[in-house]
Amino acid sequence: MLLATELKRKFILKDKGQNIILNDPEPRWSTDAVLNHYSSMYPILTTAKVSAPKIKDDAIEYVFESVMGTKG
Repeated sequence: MLLATELKRKFILKDKGQNIILNDPEPRWSTDAVLNHYSSMYPILTTAKVSAPKIKDDAIEYVFESVMGTKG
């Protein structure tokens, strides 16, 4: 028998060599909406991008990475 389960989303903020785990505020929101939600608490997110999703430990991980200070 196959059992399908919905994977939870996990958001990770990479800031100054640290990984900050952010909870999913609303599973129905797009990743951009989640990024916008957290940008009021973490101003570095106003210039961040969302990585492609990766499945790890029964969760879908999205990484928010700042694009400040990068060229190209």
